[in-house]
Amino acid sequence: MSKAYIKGGTPIGSASLCKTCSYAHIMTGYRESEMVTMCNEVHPNIVVPFLIYECTGYYDKNRPNYDQMQKLAIDVASDPMKPVGFKVGVGFHEAAVARISDDD
Repeated sequence: MSKAYIKGGTPIGSASLCKTCSYAHIMTGYRESEMVTMCNEVHPNIVVPFLIYECTGYYDKNRPNYDQMQKLAIDVASDPMKPVGFKVGVGFHEAAVARISDDD
């Protein structure tokens, strides 16, 4: 039996959202306790004394910006419009006209 999901319950895990945020300035020492995180999204900039689980100003630094997406984009040019309907082979029109005139 799996654990039940409770909306708004206690979060599991200890990874900070600041580690992947482009607005965070993180200074890390050799020990786990030697870490200072500064948030550049708020004014004035603040030191964050704890791990962040959810943030309204979060912007993923691994996500490409608009200019990078334009460089990666493939230009798709549409072909000129083709005529709609059945394709007619060489001599088909003359044979159809001859058949219609024979029926008269």
